[in-house]
Amino acid sequence: MTVSAGTDAIAHALENQFGLADRVVDAAALANSAARFKERRITLPTFAQLADPSSFDAAVVGDADKNGPDARNLWRVHWYNDMAGNRVGVPDHVVLPSSLTGVESPIIVVFGDRFPMITAHKVLAAYACLAPRIVTGQFDPTRHRAIWPSTGNYARGGIAISRIMASRGVAILPAGMSQERFDWLDKWCENPKDDVIRTVGTESNVKEIYDACNELAKDPGNFVLNQFCEFGNHLGHYEVTGRALGHAFEAARAASGRDLRLAAFTSATGSAGTIAAGDRLKQEYGTRIVAVEALECPTMLENGFGEHNIQGIGDKHIPLIHNVMNTDVVVAVSDQATDQLYAMFNSDDGLGYLADRRHVPRQILDTLQHFGLSSICNVLAAISTAKVLGLGADDAIVTVATDGAALYPSEYTKITARDFGNGFTNLDAAQVWGEHLANVPTAHTLELTERERNRIFNLGYYTWVEQQGTPFELFEARRHQPFWHGLRRLLPVWDDMITEFNDRVAAG
Repeated sequence: MTVSAGTDAIAHALENQFGLADRVVDAAALANSAARFKERRITLPTFAQLADPSSFDAAVVGDADKNGPDARNLWRVHWYNDMAGNRVGVPDHVVLPSSLTGVESPIIVVFGDRFPMITAHKVLAAYACLAPRIVTGQFDPTRHRAIWPSTGNYARGGIAISRIMASRGVAILPAGMSQERFDWLDKWCENPKDDVIRTVGTESNVKEIYDACNELAKDPGNFVLNQFCEFGNHLGHYEVTGRALGHAFEAARAASGRDLRLAAFTSATGSAGTIAAGDRLKQEYGTRIVAVEALECPTMLENGFGEHNIQGIGDKHIPLIHNVMNTDVVVAVSDQATDQLYAMFNSDDGLGYLADRRHVPRQILDTLQHFGLSSICNVLAAISTAKVLGLGADDAIVTVATDGAALYPSEYTKITARDFGNGFTNLDAAQVWGEHLANVPTAHTLELTERERNRIFNLGYYTWVEQQGTPFELFEARRHQPFWHGLRRLLPVWDDMITEFNDRVAAG
């Protein structure tokens, strides 16, 4: 089934509910956007340009502060930045050695904290959701508030993108997320009291976020951009992240001097945006797609529930944009492991132990500050995957460090007070190494059969059809790969519309 096929209900839902318009829906809204963008001197990059930044002049960002609310930062919403915001030829990455991971397979980790404004790759997801809505005339910045539901980074990315795209944004996220997220929102929101909505709970309380969105949606001035069901999120990562990860792999293969194959891609599911990069990697390299979740809330693994602290991978549901039937492996990782390894990677005694006792090279240790909680989760999943699939030295695994340690100092304080009362010591490092790296478990790693894929897929029915009103025909269409292949035709369509929009803005 293609995007254009199906009943009127499917076509209507795809265009209006899920952002898949391929035409100008509201000419007046488009005119309002063009006028405002001209006034603010805003131009939009195409998805093709973000996937290959060498296709445009790096000087377009000028002297824009990469961490400031400057519309030129839209041209940095890609994987080819260094920490200073300068263009690089290959996405910044590290290849983790067996001295750290304990497996022969090279694990390639591409860094997300190089993205502008929020130092996390979720700003790409926010752009991929809002930009198509702008150029199709669905979102009008002169009258709509952009509502960004998330467990943290996507909400921040949404606030950043909406602010520099001349509109007002509202962040919705659980009250239990890291303090650093809220501190950032307080600085970026024009009116934090009204524009930061704290819902009950922590990482696993996604339905509460949906409930808040449904209440806000009663006001026609509020425009909900729900990353869990915005197919722009899927398509943006398929095109931009997928190509960047492939490029990082090619660079790592060339540097290794070995004929590496890209055996697997691990990604914590979260909104299931990033994992869409696996669809491209599978298409190009035959890569197996590994979905990762928290062991304390094993939704895919056991249809389970619970709470956890791997911030950035909200769960207890299956996102509508997760191409479940193309997923090969599920891994559950404990937040005890991610918490304690985060403490180890950010402690002098922890790094000293890794250098002195485990002989991890200093240049590798220097990169560990760029691993946040979900980043460590992705690496642990890669290690478990290598063990279960029997991967060897010529079998590379690629993953992403979605954000860095800089977003979690308050979590470090909580973790060390709870688990290491006297401060993190060399003895603690030995214990953490022995428990969480020397013996990465495989008991919670499952190779999916067709029956397992269907089980996971079916679980999404309760959220999307019963609770959120998704047409059943659309829900079922997602079971088949032609549906997902059909979505991709929109990328060049949107790029043409972005180009036309920029020309209109320039012409006035």
